[in-house]
Amino acid sequence: MANASDRPDAGIPPAEVPDLALPHPHSWWAKYVFSQDAKYIAIQYACTATAIGLVALVLSWLMRLQLGFPGIFDFITPEAYYQYITMHGMIMVIYLLTALFLGGFGNYLIPLMVGARDMVFPFVNMLSYWVYLLAVLVLVASFFAPGGPTGAGWTLYPPQAILSGTPGGQGAGIILMLVSLILFIIGFTMGGLNYVVTVLQARTRGMTLMRMPLTVWGIFIATVMALLAFPALFVACVMMLFDRLLGTSFFMPALVEMGQQLSYGGGSPIVFQHLFWFFGHPEVYIVALPAFGIVSDLISVHARKNIFGYRMMVWALVIIGALSFIVWAHHMYVSGMHPYFGFFFATTTLIIAVPTAIKVYNWVLTLWRADIHLTLPMLFALAFIVTFVNGGLTGLFLGNVVVDVPLSDTMFVVAHFHMVMGVAPILVIFGAIYHWYPKVTGRMLNVGLGHIHFWVTFVGAYAIFFPMHYVGLVGVPRRYPEIEATFITTPIAGLNAFISVAALTVGAAQILFLFNLFWSLRNGREAGPNPWRACSLEWQTPETPPKHGNWGKELPVVYRWAYDYSVPGAPEDFIAQNDPGPRVERDGPP
Repeated sequence: MANASDRPDAGIPPAEVPDLALPHPHSWWAKYVFSQDAKYIAIQYACTATAIGLVALVLSWLMRLQLGFPGIFDFITPEAYYQYITMHGMIMVIYLLTALFLGGFGNYLIPLMVGARDMVFPFVNMLSYWVYLLAVLVLVASFFAPGGPTGAGWTLYPPQAILSGTPGGQGAGIILMLVSLILFIIGFTMGGLNYVVTVLQARTRGMTLMRMPLTVWGIFIATVMALLAFPALFVACVMMLFDRLLGTSFFMPALVEMGQQLSYGGGSPIVFQHLFWFFGHPEVYIVALPAFGIVSDLISVHARKNIFGYRMMVWALVIIGALSFIVWAHHMYVSGMHPYFGFFFATTTLIIAVPTAIKVYNWVLTLWRADIHLTLPMLFALAFIVTFVNGGLTGLFLGNVVVDVPLSDTMFVVAHFHMVMGVAPILVIFGAIYHWYPKVTGRMLNVGLGHIHFWVTFVGAYAIFFPMHYVGLVGVPRRYPEIEATFITTPIAGLNAFISVAALTVGAAQILFLFNLFWSLRNGREAGPNPWRACSLEWQTPETPPKHGNWGKELPVVYRWAYDYSVPGAPEDFIAQNDPGPRVERDGPP
């Protein structure tokens, strides 16, 4: 008779917590609308974020029409232009990117990738989505408020944010914006606590922290960062709401408006800037870190090679998350600060490039001599690397005080910010959707439509933002709804029109992507359980799409890391995490 030590799971400790008792829905409403299943909640997050993101896309079209062809569209007034800027920026950064990466991919992938049945607190998870939806509806309501939404710019700087000269400043626009942000943070906090506790407490047997896929690591660290950074924005919104409604003076100095002395006095607008950017710069990495993790997994799967330097990648994520909290004031060089502070924030800004560069090197070394399959997820992952490096290089310019001051209020900053915070993460979102769509639906997306979507999006994004760097370098300011013809030379005016046409084209390509999503839902080729032949646990579920509870009667047991690809002597070129086959981990955890 065989010894107990001969069992494949002999060295894996028993489960520390009992199996999660799942709430079972008893009606259509409980299953699909007020669902407590993290997979359905993820789809709800994704659909809501996409819907509000399309609103932001239309707003960007309107801005580019005004900039490229000034004076033609009479309904785009200066007041409306500032409102478009504000709503576009806030929707894209907060309500689209943050909600999609953490609420969408976080909810769907974390339980599946760590071998859990669901999030630890399913009811709280459901509430987090409905509070997010309420935040979105309050934001949308500001479009219909008297005076329209706020036009204070997406950073909402006081004092102008709540003065009558700013669109929405003395109406309901700014109030609804602040209330919406407060609700968003409340909803995210409920969801974020779920993600953290699930990763720490609900991993299946054998799933050590150093065996988790990098996607989970990215989402986990980003969530911890958000739980620490969002309170700064929360208190800033509450205090500005008090300034606007109760007449307090947290951020409002003594000032005169239209010849009238206002009742404010003693407040500091700079304090708001510190609070906003203490949230705002970690927010860049709250979006970037999940993107880093997802790209790592896409490259490994579609290059058929284990990720290079797994531990180094994990620690790079942790270090980036920590350093991102001490660089915020590089957004405030033009606000004025002591030279020693400028030196400190410039130095930390440059230091944070080191762990980021390590990640890029490791991606390139993973690709080196790999069996690269140029699938759509891989194309988007490669496009992300190129775009993020390009955007990061311009960030090195803006991280230096003497260069940032003359460039700060030009279109150069718009180009840099969109390359890093707009184009790069959205490329990852597309790659992730093409990669995990078969798991969510059981069907593949149409490859032909996908290639059209990729090339128009990738090339078109560079057609928009590469020329914009030059437009900024020659001194064209940002935030202006119209530039005098005497200021812009004829070539720049033509370039502005070219950028606008490119923006309209790229936006139209996203409609093709949405069509592909819905068309493939019914007509796409059946995917099978593991179409990409991936190692990680989410592809090993008994059914595709996974049922409620994910794993049937028994949770999986993990024997290895998530990157055993191109294994010599194995029956296939990969070994799944729950396969007790030969131990062949290379450059990976024990």
